[in-house]
Amino acid sequence: MRTNIKSTLLALAILVPASGAWSVANEQLVLQPQSRLWIDGTSTIRSFTCKALEVNAVVEASGPNAIPALFTGEKGVKAVQVTVPAERLDCGNGKMNDHMRNALKVTESPTITFNLTTYDVAKNADGIAGTINGTLDLGGVKKPIALQATGTSEGGVLHVTGVYDLKMTDYGLKPPSLMFGRIKVGETVKVGFDLLLKS
Repeated sequence: MRTNIKSTLLALAILVPASGAWSVANEQLVLQPQSRLWIDGTSTIRSFTCKALEVNAVVEASGPNAIPALFTGEKGVKAVQVTVPAERLDCGNGKMNDHMRNALKVTESPTITFNLTTYDVAKNADGIAGTINGTLDLGGVKKPIALQATGTSEGGVLHVTGVYDLKMTDYGLKPPSLMFGRIKVGETVKVGFDLLLKS
C-alpha cells in the first residue's frame, strides 16, 4: 500500500511541472499615455466636451503576439477592464464640473467601469473592425452595452477608436440643468475613445 502511495506521489510530482510547461502565460497590454476618452454633449445653449483626465485599463492578452494575432482575425485579447474616476472628468468649467459630478452620483459611485464579455473582429481595408460587448457600471447601475470600434496597428501599438451614444436616463441619471432650468443638457451624450495599447 505504501508503495502505491509513493508511486502516486512521484507521478504527481512529475506531471505537475510537465503540465505547467504546456500552459501559455497571459500578459498585459499597457495603455499608453496618449490615450484619450471624452464625452460630447449638447445643451439648450451650446455643445460641450468633458475630457477624462485619468483612464485606467487592464488588458489581458494571450501572449506576446496578441496584437499581430488580432489582425489575422484571431482573438488575442482575453479580458478588458477600463475604469475612469468620475471626479476626473473635466468639462472646462467649474460649475459644469460640479453639475456633471452630481448628475453622475460621484459620491455614491466614484468610478465608471467597463468590463469586456465578448467581441468579434474582422479585417477591413484599414485594419480591423468589430463589436465590443461588455458591461458598463455607471452611477451604480450595470447594463450590457455594445460598442462599435476600429483598430489599426502602428509600429506594434494597437490603436482602438470608436464612439458610443449613451443615454443618461438609462442609468437612472438626471442630465444636469443650470440657471434654474434655463440651460438643460441633452439626455444622450457621445462617449469617444481613442486608446493606444502596447505589449
